[in-house]
Amino acid sequence: MVYLLLVIGFILLIKGADFFVDGASNIASLLHIPPILVGLTIVAFGTSAPEATVSIIAALEGSSDISIGNVIGSNILNTTLVVGLAAFIFPLKVETQTIKKEIPFTFLSGIVLLVLMSDAVLLGLTNQINRSDGIILLLFLSIFLFYVFEVAINSRDKTHREPELSNKSWGKSILITVIGLAGIIYGGNLVVENAKTIAYALGMSETLVGLTIIAIGTSLPELVTSVTAALKKQSEIALGNIVGSNIFNILFVLGASSVISPFAINQQVFTDTYIMLILTIILFAFSRTKYRIGKKEGISLVVIYLLYLMYIIIRN
Repeated sequence: MVYLLLVIGFILLIKGADFFVDGASNIASLLHIPPILVGLTIVAFGTSAPEATVSIIAALEGSSDISIGNVIGSNILNTTLVVGLAAFIFPLKVETQTIKKEIPFTFLSGIVLLVLMSDAVLLGLTNQINRSDGIILLLFLSIFLFYVFEVAINSRDKTHREPELSNKSWGKSILITVIGLAGIIYGGNLVVENAKTIAYALGMSETLVGLTIIAIGTSLPELVTSVTAALKKQSEIALGNIVGSNIFNILFVLGASSVISPFAINQQVFTDTYIMLILTIILFAFSRTKYRIGKKEGISLVVIYLLYLMYIIIRN
């Protein structure tokens, strides 16, 4: 039954992502705003829902290694495997705005997280993310959201409205998006819960489960959504979804989780945080190459993730 539910979860994820990309693209068209902004907000928030659910529940249950490992592991997977596969399928177009602001903001979010959890070095206390740290993360999230909506309004004002030639409608687009989001969230939860059951049965440690099985499981929505967007040649949504999800994972998921229930930080997680920051710099460098991430860069990122996966399995 566990394996059957796992397969059902994958099916819901794939079909839900297909609906979600179509609906989000239609909404972008109806709002006359660039698709990447939809990717940074609606799509990113929706696909980060499994991470938020798992991390908050883990924090409440005192499983701090799962909570922080889930977020760091998901961001590393997003930056490498998800971007890599999407770029290999269809080269990802990178907007100038993404290079100058969104990717650097992702790096800044990682630095803020690193500083907030370094209590032993800075204050001589036990490393943890407490409620005040969570509030700081949520405040940074509000700054990011303000920036995104301001860009969206400016882009909409500058866009010349042309007569709609398609059969797109608000009701249909919203319905498709909601159905897709429901499939993504429910499918993601099915995959995570049943994968976790299988992992614990195999005797894996909590840290390893958080960084691998749960991180991969909660990142499946980003993976499926971005790959689907790449197949539909909606590269702006594919990349915007990944960058936006990484920001939401750090600022919203960890911010909300720590406000609800503060949690301690495992020393090993610092190494993974450094790796996450280095990979963000690599993504920034790749993005500056002709304003696109091509097949070669995509293959490189996939290889990097496979090497990282081998490293943490051996380490743990």
